[in-house]
Amino acid sequence: MAGVGGPGAGAALRLGLGLGLVVALGLGLTGCSVDASTAAPESKVFPFHGKTLDVRTHEVATDLVAVDREDVKVTRWFDSAAGSEHLSWELKGGVLDIDAGCSGFAICDAKFKVEVPKGVAVLRDGRKSGIRGER
Repeated sequence: MAGVGGPGAGAALRLGLGLGLVVALGLGLTGCSVDASTAAPESKVFPFHGKTLDVRTHEVATDLVAVDREDVKVTRWFDSAAGSEHLSWELKGGVLDIDAGCSGFAICDAKFKVEVPKGVAVLRDGRKSGIRGER
């Protein structure tokens, strides 16, 4: 019969410490909350001369708005507490590709607002969005 400090004691101690560390980390991060709506906005303006714009959102919350302007304005709100961030926005050939998120052990939140010229047909991820203002 193995007593305290027997052959399995070191492994049990390491396992117990490892589980304690995981629990402590988990409890510590539950207090971390992120909210894109409280983040400072960043904006970028893209020249645009087409009749149709396809906005690729990568499942990030995105408001599409037709306004009196000649270009496309994108505003991004992003907040993160953990993980590797990946942020991108690019307009190429009638496709606006926007993305914001994080990977790994990650905690983040993002949202976009895309202002497009009135009269431009707007697709969301290749499908009709119903956004098209009158000039």
